[in-house]
Amino acid sequence: MTTTDTDIAPITLTDLASAKVAELLDQEGNPELALRVAVRPGGCSGFSYEMFFDSDVAGDDVTSTFGSVKVVVDPTSASLLVGSTLDYKDGLQGAGFSINNPNASRTCGCGNSFS
Repeated sequence: MTTTDTDIAPITLTDLASAKVAELLDQEGNPELALRVAVRPGGCSGFSYEMFFDSDVAGDDVTSTFGSVKVVVDPTSASLLVGSTLDYKDGLQGAGFSINNPNASRTCGCGNSFS
């Protein structure tokens, strides 16, 4: 991992998550894209996670690199994500990305929102 704007990345990627994001980025065919992870107001518990590919990186974004994957987080979201981990699971009981956030005092059943 390489972090360019802070000593500690607000969110880290597991090896499986990094590999899956790299695979998805390759499918996009645009080497300028980064994974943006954000926290937005809303969801059934107060905040919800948002992840998407973005080529627009602001000067105050926190930028980290995990292998070939560049991850960007805006400063407001970074403070809510400190210590979080993005993981990816692929299996019969469900596949997809999940965020383990130690700052979340409560999560909902959907796993996409927290408070």
